[in-house]
Parts: sequence; C-alpha cells; structure tokens
Amino acid sequence: MRILYGVQGTGQGHISRARAMARELKRYPELDVTWLFSGRSRCRLFDMDIFGEFEWRRGLTFASREGKLHYGDTVRTNNLFSFMRDVWTLELDSYDLIISDYEPVTAWAAKLRGRRSIGLGHQYAFDGSSPVTGANPISKRIMRYFAPVSDSVGLHWYPYSDHICPPIIDLPPIQTTTDRHVLVYLPFENQNKVTEWLQQRPDMLFKQYSPDVDNSTAGNVQRCTTDYAGFKYDLSTCRGVVCNSGFELISECLQWGKPVLTFPMRGQMEQLSNALALDRLHLAMVSDTLDSQALDRFLDNLREHCSINYPNVAQALAQWVRDGATQPPSELAPGLWRGVRIPSIESIETRQTRALA
Repeated sequence: MRILYGVQGTGQGHISRARAMARELKRYPELDVTWLFSGRSRCRLFDMDIFGEFEWRRGLTFASREGKLHYGDTVRTNNLFSFMRDVWTLELDSYDLIISDYEPVTAWAAKLRGRRSIGLGHQYAFDGSSPVTGANPISKRIMRYFAPVSDSVGLHWYPYSDHICPPIIDLPPIQTTTDRHVLVYLPFENQNKVTEWLQQRPDMLFKQYSPDVDNSTAGNVQRCTTDYAGFKYDLSTCRGVVCNSGFELISECLQWGKPVLTFPMRGQMEQLSNALALDRLHLAMVSDTLDSQALDRFLDNLREHCSINYPNVAQALAQWVRDGATQPPSELAPGLWRGVRIPSIESIETRQTRALA
C-alpha cells in the first residue's frame, strides 16, 4: 500500500507526532509511505532522518508577534497562488491512501479530486464536543477549511467524543529523573524578554530552548538552540516545564508526570482551548501572560505529578492504517482509553461517589 502522509510543519508538535507514527509504520514492510511537510522553510526542519527522502511544499502557516497570532502578518506571509499551484500539481494517482496531520496541500489536493483522505491530529478533535474558547468567525473558518478531510481521528487529553483517541506520544525509552533545572519552551515569544523574565528568579536554573537563540549562558538561564535529542533529555530530567499551550509537548509532560505552567498564544483558538481543557482537567497551571507572580506560584509549589500513562496510540493507528483504515474511529478509540487514569478526574468522581453514598 502506498501512502501519502502530509504533516503541518509550523509547530514542532506535528513533526514530533509524525516521528512516532513513522517508527510504527516502518514495522510494516508492505507500507510505502511518502512524507510531505509544509508550513516551515525546508532549511529550518531538523532531525528528519526517520522520514527518508521526504517531499516539501511551502504550504500555509500562521504568523505571530510577541506571543500573539497576527492575522495581517499571516495574510502577508502566505502566497495563495503558490499554495493553489502546489495543490493542483501534487500527484495523487499512485497513492492508495492519503493522510493529513492538519497539512493543507495534501488535504485540499484530495478534496478537490474527490479522493478519500484521513485527518489524524489534535485539530480534528475540535468537532463541537471539546472545550473551545477564543473562537471568532475567522478562527472558526480557518479550523474548518484549513485542512479538510473526509474522515478524521482526533487526539485529545480526554475522550470528549467517540472519535477522539489519546495523544500520540513521542518520547525516547529513557528513565525520568528530577534535576535542578526547569525547562522553558516559548517559541512564539520574544526570546530576550523570556530570558529577562526568567532572570527574576536567580535561585532557579532554567534551560530555555528556541530555534532563535544560540547556545549560551545568561546568568541562571542556559539558552539552548533547538535540538531533538537534547530537548528530550532535558525534558526527562527537569523539575517542571514552562511552555505555550501546544498539544504535543504538554502531552509528553503529562506522560512523564512533569508539572506544567502554560501560556496560550494570544488570539489562537486552539491554544486558548487547550489551556481551557487543561484548567478544567486540573492538569496544568494556566496564565494569560508572562506574569512574574504566576512564575513564582509555579516555582514555589513544584512537585512531581502522577504520570497518566497513555497507551501506544501510534502503534494502534499504524496497525489501523495497515488494515486499510476501514474500522470506524468510534470503535477504535474506546479500547485505547481503557486503562487511562486521569488523577484529577478520578478524585472528582471519588468525591461525587462519597457524596451520594
């Protein structure tokens, strides 16, 4: 079976999820997968060996300023003529199955040619049942039409509807420990301002990752350029994580039981909705801005959390794809959620049971 698998490259989370899927899909020699990435310049993609000779298109992306989604820059950054040319010239005839992790070139190419396409990603969980906030007419249309598919498998931290599966986790098989440092990943913020903000707590050691910094030290802040292996190791040994409200990194934190302080990107519906879900599930501390008081509250109450232990969703989905992706996601998802224990939900249910007794 030949598969075309499109991945949105704007955020590192999509690529991290794709790595997990690539490892599992490689277990089936009968599957021939071509990977296509868009939304980030090719020269800024790193640690891509697992994908082999992948395809690249310019695609569409979102622009931000100072941690806020900027619609004007987004319009100016994207070239719709180039996008439509890529859609119409993308060859699909040799592929048996088309998968999109919110990647618009593959999704629109399949839609316009009447081909079945499967959406596999977090964005496909926003179907009306998951918590949503920060929506406006523009964001609703973007969510609906950015990468339309004929069938979808949503991913979320909780089974808000029957087609939603647990997160796909991309973590190496290493032992987690607790070191001195707090890991910081705020790629949409001004990195110099982030460093200055962290320096207000000289008693703490921070490791600040970003593709926009060089490896250097600024007092109690170690600035680290983005590196896959180094980042995962520092995640495994950190005391806690300070990050935006992207789905994949926080999923990894929950899997490893790392406390999280999260700042959703302002004006971005998905991140605002993620923060809302985390707050309702009591899985992370949420703050609207890089607030010193929020940082103090987080650092002064650091303690290990119980890991959630999500199953190997990538393995299950790879087998599902190998079998032709004919089983409805509503039949696939319940088995994956069986055994998942979310501590905050369990404590609420226990209190309710005791109250009724």
